[in-house]
Amino acid sequence: MCRLFVTKKPSAAAPRQRRPGAPLLATALTLLGAMPQHSFACASCGCTLSADAAMGYSALAGWRLSVEYDYIDQDELRSGTHAVSGVPPGTELEHETLNQYVTTGLSYSPDSSWNLTLLVPYVVRSHSTYGIYDPTQPLPELSRSFSSSLGDIKLIGSYQGLLPTHNLGVQLGVKLPSGRYGTAVQFYSGPNAGSPLDASLQPGTGSTDVIVGAYYYQAISQNFDAFVNGQFQAAVKHKMDQPGNDYRPGNSTTLSFGLRYEADPRWVPQLQLNLLHKSPDQGALADVQNTAGNVAYLSPGITAQLSARLNLFVFAQLPVYSNLYGIQLFPRWTASAGATYAF
Repeated sequence: MCRLFVTKKPSAAAPRQRRPGAPLLATALTLLGAMPQHSFACASCGCTLSADAAMGYSALAGWRLSVEYDYIDQDELRSGTHAVSGVPPGTELEHETLNQYVTTGLSYSPDSSWNLTLLVPYVVRSHSTYGIYDPTQPLPELSRSFSSSLGDIKLIGSYQGLLPTHNLGVQLGVKLPSGRYGTAVQFYSGPNAGSPLDASLQPGTGSTDVIVGAYYYQAISQNFDAFVNGQFQAAVKHKMDQPGNDYRPGNSTTLSFGLRYEADPRWVPQLQLNLLHKSPDQGALADVQNTAGNVAYLSPGITAQLSARLNLFVFAQLPVYSNLYGIQLFPRWTASAGATYAF
């Protein structure tokens, strides 16, 4: 979510008085500088991992191709800061939402200062719900939905020529309404068969969003590098804008901090702290009361350099704090894996 993604070559951009392997970290830290953090249409959950920092930011010119897979299983009902065992009568009792995202990224850097990244996600999502809860009746058969299709494409431009070391960057981008949205996906079984899935659970949002961000990374010792990055995304235009048939996704802000341990540049363990704030969705088709909140994840992982051009990463995200509006399905953990090839 979350993602989620173009990475880049190891960077020689920021010269440092360090061991010979130091440029590999700068490379790794720039690989993802042009890559946005993932944000998906699943209320306040979603993958918040900074793939940018996972692979590393780079200032080398050239093309990069990447693929990332994100797995998010929302199977726990939560409200506020804790898990709940049920919902009040007359409200929806959801069962599970399983999200899988495969995102292909293509990135081009004409020089050490500029980068342009195209991110194309493919969304596979299954969802099940009991519908409106009535404590006087037995639980009904689950209503189920499934979708597998293109999501919303992102185009991100990055500039990291503000400092001679090229370790401070700013981003400006756009998310396009390329995925199916609104009422496109319907339940295929159960009492709700034939009725549309919630707008927030469709493969796309139907909105054009602006994305702004910034990142900074720096060596803090012989073997450790630190980074911080942030990104803000807001819908500026939405296709579903008619009274009674409108939907606008809530604004989201992500902030990540992390450390990378580079004693061996071929294997780089790292730890991220990922923070997310999401505002409520808006409109007649929005679940306004259950699509906002604040979340924090602790994300351990490792990056592997398989060759001078090929890098891999694997991460787990463990939620350490959540304060959710209403009642939402939330993941107990998420996983992300990715690869980038520079050519």
